[in-house]
Amino acid sequence: MATVHFKFEDTDLKPVTVENVEEGFSILEAAEDNGVHLSHNCGGVCACSTCHVYIESGEAFIEEISDKEEDFIDRAINPRLESRLGCQSVILDDKAVIEVTIPDQHQIIGHEH
Repeated sequence: MATVHFKFEDTDLKPVTVENVEEGFSILEAAEDNGVHLSHNCGGVCACSTCHVYIESGEAFIEEISDKEEDFIDRAINPRLESRLGCQSVILDDKAVIEVTIPDQHQIIGHEH
């Protein structure tokens, strides 16, 4: 099973490591299945930018970015070169180790914290 290390820009939240992520699952699914809050106003279908994350390491273990995803990342808050959408970041290897930073979710309209 793949391992995903979640860090947060919100300093009130402590890092979380998830070690049971199956190949074929997205970063969004890994977060939601393990109690890590990551907004996803469109339901995880690549129709918004609310599940925007930063892939700090392990990008080689994630499906390549599509043109559609790039378009939505351009609409995200503070996009960077390592920006991806959690719903589109599908894990390709059971042995993957991926480090993800979740931007501050308080800035997102529809945020449910």
